[in-house]
Amino acid sequence: MSAEFVDTNILVYSHDLSAGFKRERSRELLTRLFDESTGALSMQVLTEFYSVVSKRLGMSSDRAEEVLSALSLWQIHRPEFADLMRAIELQRRYRISWWDALIVNSALQIGAGILWSEDLGDGQRYGSLVVRNPFL
Repeated sequence: MSAEFVDTNILVYSHDLSAGFKRERSRELLTRLFDESTGALSMQVLTEFYSVVSKRLGMSSDRAEEVLSALSLWQIHRPEFADLMRAIELQRRYRISWWDALIVNSALQIGAGILWSEDLGDGQRYGSLVVRNPFL
């Protein structure tokens, strides 16, 4: 089964008590990915997650560390210099933001079939990668 890459917002919503439906849907998706061992993400996603939950959601550093430790079981892309160059190409080709280009590149490098995100168009294809918005 192909890896499924998760963008930062999905992880954040799963811990946001005020997110309602998005929290519920994110938790369902993450549980499935843990159960099927198909979850994937990048160092960018992990660092963004830590920053957002510790600042915006007020999550303790200890709790955020626990969550990150659990996510360490997933496939993690650790970008190198060549990844920056590929992201620049993706940014130019698809006219997406720099941060989204880094995410798309990481998902492609892992070989993910799906990129779960609300920030990119649902159904958008980047080669063999397709974006899915879990909230639609």
